Amino acid sequence: MTGPESRDPPDTSASRVGAVCGVVLAAGAGSRYGMPKILAHQGQWLAIAVRALRDGGCDEVVVAMGASTVEPPGGASVLHVDDWATGLSATVRAAAGWVAQRRDPAAMVLHVVDTPDVGPEVTGRVVDAAQRRRDVVARAVFDGRPGHPVYIGSDHLDPLGAHLQGDVGAGRYLATVAGLRTVECGDLATGRDRDLPD
Repeated sequence: MTGPESRDPPDTSASRVGAVCGVVLAAGAGSRYGMPKILAHQGQWLAIAVRALRDGGCDEVVVAMGASTVEPPGGASVLHVDDWATGLSATVRAAAGWVAQRRDPAAMVLHVVDTPDVGPEVTGRVVDAAQRRRDVVARAVFDGRPGHPVYIGSDHLDPLGAHLQGDVGAGRYLATVAGLRTVECGDLATGRDRDLPD
């Protein structure tokens, strides 16, 4: 794994203290979709996902890339995931490592590239429900169905790592969090993953 790349100079300001760090999980090959979803709709899905995090309360946004690498939308940098093919756990582990390198981060907010009807309003509701706390885990639900984004306070980054294996992301760890906050967002979006071609 290498570090994030950006055309802008590194941000060394105090704004990183207590930052909520957004991560778009977009490293996969999209085998069922027929192409990496980071490329879907000429990159429109990626732009939507970045905007959902950037305008929804995240102080920094990174796009985790692997099977395909593209120029990130404005306001985001790139996190290369060299071992992306080993499964989703590799991407989430890389994301958690990136966040842990921030200066006193408050949380990581995980989002996916294939839920194009999820906008900043959803992220904002989840971040607000988590109160930007380090000890909170919260996730969007849509008519009761778990979805993304997922807010993982920085106190949870180490224990999260112990649950990452194969093609399983953060879900296994979330199932162990007794105080998980579910944030109903069904009035804002369907939150449905788009796994098959249109």
